Order: sequence, then structure tokens, then C-alpha cells
Amino acid sequence: MDFKELGISENILDVLKSAGITNPTPIQEECINFIKNGKDVIGEAQTGTGKTLAFLLPIFENISAESDFIQCLIITPTRELAIQITDEAMKLKKAKEINILAAYGGKDIDAQIRKLKGAVHMVIATPGRLLDHLSRQTVDLKKLKTLVIDEADQMLLMGFKNEVEDIVAETSKSRQTLCFSATIDSQVKKLAYKYMKDPVTVSVKKESVTLENIKQNVVETTDRQKQDALCKVLDEDRPFMAIIFCRTKVRVDKLEEDMHTRGYNCEKIHSDVVQNKRERIMKSFRKGDIQYLIASDVAARGLDIGGVSHIYNYDMPENTESYIHRIGRTGRAGEEGYTCLFAAPKDMKTLEEIEEAIGFKIERRTVEL
Repeated sequence: MDFKELGISENILDVLKSAGITNPTPIQEECINFIKNGKDVIGEAQTGTGKTLAFLLPIFENISAESDFIQCLIITPTRELAIQITDEAMKLKKAKEINILAAYGGKDIDAQIRKLKGAVHMVIATPGRLLDHLSRQTVDLKKLKTLVIDEADQMLLMGFKNEVEDIVAETSKSRQTLCFSATIDSQVKKLAYKYMKDPVTVSVKKESVTLENIKQNVVETTDRQKQDALCKVLDEDRPFMAIIFCRTKVRVDKLEEDMHTRGYNCEKIHSDVVQNKRERIMKSFRKGDIQYLIASDVAARGLDIGGVSHIYNYDMPENTESYIHRIGRTGRAGEEGYTCLFAAPKDMKTLEEIEEAIGFKIERRTVEL
């Protein structure tokens, strides 16, 4: 099935074509018609499956550029995701001249308020900033047609449940609600069913299906030798673009500082890095001007960057889900990917759990220090 058969109009088809997008992904194929026809949808899909376009395309079809009220609200847990969704929406704007407002912390709220004085059709926001606008009465959601709760599992994990409930209370009862999540657990179901009318559940295969394109290694090391082991591996691999994952912001800071001292071309992102700097870093990384991006899990959630060939897990992920999520950022679209995990003695139990979940023992890589 192609986009035309899914009822996507010519103008939008031209925009997709110029971006090199010709065939819908499974989540798009499944969702577009339901959303276009006003159904509530629960979508289980991970980053990299094309879920953003799965809701943006039908929403763009349904939005009326002539009406001067907010018709669509997309709430998402992190600023990075808000930026990414806004980028996608701005590309589609070439096909349909609608006004889009991105509302997240770190952006000038006065500029957002000025923009809201005009006709805004779509708002893409993080919960905190949106509540700020609602309390100032600069946003009116009473006529809202479609509400999208994106990355619902992460939203709950980051403690935004009350904020989401406060936001939903401000919207029209007759709205369409779409809920997307990497995992649909009982918490997400509870949240979804509370606000949805006979939702259709759409689930696409887990990212683990693509693990066959990713060569995985483990370097067994100690905390003391870990940094030397990482640098040795980087010098051997010399990747064009790589993401290095650390467990905490403090670990990200320390590793970035030490790698800079050693002369590596690297930058860090986590939630304490100011917004405009993060945007600048992400732009440089996408262009290939930065070789190594050192990231915390939360900051990297939802980052969909083409061209990342190598993922290094400097710190052990919390669980299998997190491991698959991290390494799923390479080996995309049939490309080969490589990932290396650094495991200290205290990490062995988690490593065994990961190996059990993926169904094989990860090949060990020896590093001569």
C-alpha cells in the first residue's frame, strides 16, 4: 500500500517525495486511515518506526487552515522530542500553510505568547510549558479536535501523570485522542483508556527485530580501566558518527571533559545543557561536524539521527528495554550497525539478563591496554 492509497493528498505526497519518503512504514500503514477517520488510536511503536508521520500526516489532512483556533495539541515529555516533531511538522507546512507553535522550556515564553495572539492551528509542547500557558490563559484548548500523547511510557516514567491529567481537563470532551508509546504496559493502558473512546490498538514489531543488522560486542573491564578501554576501542574503530551513553548527567560531564582533554571531537547533551546550545549541538552532530555525542538516556530519548554507525554503552543500561532502545539507533533502514558495551564486574547480572532476553551470549571483545 502506498501513501496515495492511504488518502494522502498530492501536495503532501510531493513534500514526502522531495524528502525521499516513498513508502509508508508499517505503523503509518496501520494508523493513517484510523486517524484520518477520527478514531482514537493507541499505537505501540518505538523511535525509528516512523510514528511521528503516522500521526502528523492524517492530522495535516484533517486540519482546516481557514479556522483560527488550536485544532491539534501534541504533548511530549522532552524538549528534544518537541523539537523533532516540530521539524517534521514544519516540512509538511510546505504542503499546507498552517500555523505551528512549539512550546517548551528554554524558549522565550513572551515570543510564544505573541505568536499565540495570532491564529495557531497546532501546538507541540512539553507538559510544564503548556501548563504555564494555560495558567496565563494564553492557550485555549476548548475547541481542540485532536490530542496526541507521545511517548506515554516515558511521560509516566518522568512523573508527568498529573500534568497530563490537568491538560486533558482543559480540552473538549468530543476530541479525538491518540496515544503513542514504545511499550504499552498497564500504566499506559490505564492512562489511555481513561481518556479514550473505543480506541483501536496498533502495534508494530519491537525494535529487536532489527538487531540482526547490528554487530554487538562486550568489553569486560573495571571501573578504573573503563575510560582507557573506551578510548582504545574508539581509536581502533574510528567511527564517522557515534553516540556514547552514560547513566547520569554527572557521568556525561566527566566523560566529556576527559575526552576533550584527550583531544576527541565530542559534545554532550543532557537536560542541564541549555536549550539553544543543545539545538546547536544536535545540528552540528547531524551535519557530521561532531564525531562523538555523549548522552544521558533521557536526553537521547527519541533522537532519530541518520548516519549513526556506532553506539557505545559506556555505562550499563538499566534493563534490556533500555539496551535495545539505545542500540536501536544504529543499524537503521537495512544499514549495518555496531554497538559495544563496557561491563564492569558489578554489571554482570544485568548483562546476563540482557543476553537472556535477546537470546544469545554477546561476543566478547578483547582490548589490549
